Amino acid sequence: MTKPVLEVRNLKMYYFTNRGVVKAVDDISFDIKKGEVLGLAGESGCGKSSLGFTLMGMPSPPGKIVGGSIKIDGREIVGLPENVLRKEIRWQKISMIFQGAMNALNPVYTVGYQMIEPLLYHKGMSKDEALDRAQKYLELVGLDPEIVYRYPHELSGGMKQRVVIASALLLEPEVVIADEPTTALDVVVQAQIINLMKRLKKELGLSMIFITHDLSILAEVSDRVAIMYAGKIVEIGDSKKIYYEPAHPYTQKLLAAIPRLHEDVEKLEFIPGQPPNLISPPKGCRFNPRCPYAMQVCKEQVPEMKEVDKDHYAACWLL
Repeated sequence: MTKPVLEVRNLKMYYFTNRGVVKAVDDISFDIKKGEVLGLAGESGCGKSSLGFTLMGMPSPPGKIVGGSIKIDGREIVGLPENVLRKEIRWQKISMIFQGAMNALNPVYTVGYQMIEPLLYHKGMSKDEALDRAQKYLELVGLDPEIVYRYPHELSGGMKQRVVIASALLLEPEVVIADEPTTALDVVVQAQIINLMKRLKKELGLSMIFITHDLSILAEVSDRVAIMYAGKIVEIGDSKKIYYEPAHPYTQKLLAAIPRLHEDVEKLEFIPGQPPNLISPPKGCRFNPRCPYAMQVCKEQVPEMKEVDKDHYAACWLL
């Protein structure tokens, strides 16, 4: 059995605010194998991006990792000093494609200047060597190498997103986190970026976490899918099983809200209510106030992950 490149066990990351403790990532566990894409889906505010930043060892202030383990290539990174994380882990072992490409790029520096910085810092390359490598990676993502001499405002949204993807791949990390890389793009450019990600996965053997609230996009790129709700993973498994045999009521409702091209669906469903306040989440299963099948036990005890089928797990008292 292949050893996972990323192992996450009982990970907890809370935001310590004046109003109280926000349990944004609360007791999450999963693995990713070499060359595998794990899709991470759920409503806005469920903790998907918070999990991404936590895996990078850089939760946004006032967030702190309060428990659990993150191992990359067997090396524990929780508790490592910031200078070690910056020098040996981030971008070397795990990198991130940020949600807003325009916000990730500095408008006053050229694309090349921003891309070669990690190569100078981490690899000790000369400026010419680093620039040459940056141009190769721009070609890899379908851009003209001469873009290294341009400023971000001279590029379209899709081109900026490709620059951010190329930057995340420069140091050949083991794991790439793609945080909603298609959200701000029109549908044509979205399709181009999705096809690019699929091609890069195939050519480079990338292990990836693809974060989105759009389940239809995950169907295209993911080998496995994890469904997140209110800071917890409620279901995880092979993407086909999640799409065709969803076990958790939340997953079922999310899928029922998506229009289907080749199936007769009389009426699209919706989930009543709204996600809970993570300062004081509901007792028991966090989905119970919105769940049509909620029982008394759902309101009192937190359900544990149960194996529904081979490599398919869900946390629900109905199972």
